[in-house]
Amino acid sequence: MAQRSGVLVIMYIGAALTAVAAVFPFLDQAVLADHLRAGYPSYEPGAIDAAVTAYLVILAVVGALGLVGWLGTIWAARAGKGWSRRLGAGLLAVALCVAVAGLTVRDVSGDVGLAPLLGWLLVLPCVPGAAAVALWRRAG
Repeated sequence: MAQRSGVLVIMYIGAALTAVAAVFPFLDQAVLADHLRAGYPSYEPGAIDAAVTAYLVILAVVGALGLVGWLGTIWAARAGKGWSRRLGAGLLAVALCVAVAGLTVRDVSGDVGLAPLLGWLLVLPCVPGAAAVALWRRAG
């Protein structure tokens, strides 16, 4: 029982970190704008603004899907669903793929498409995800 409550606490922390990672780009849009200006110095301000908006939409969708994943996994774990461990492990694998893509995918400028700070923010929720999956495996 204590093991399960520990996993739940870790998952709530992961959900909170996902929310932080999703909200941060909206609070500091300069991170995206500066990164895009550096990669595309000939872009007009309107084009930079459009690209920032596109990234914000993408990051908001990724954040929302991440929160849905956390909340769904938390619900399943609290309800004692046997498949909650597999769900958590599968969602961790998806999250790691998204995070690695955010850190490594290059755009046509030759630079990574997403500002590195924002790419690392995508990694942040994976840490409690990995801890929760590891604790589950040890418990079960």
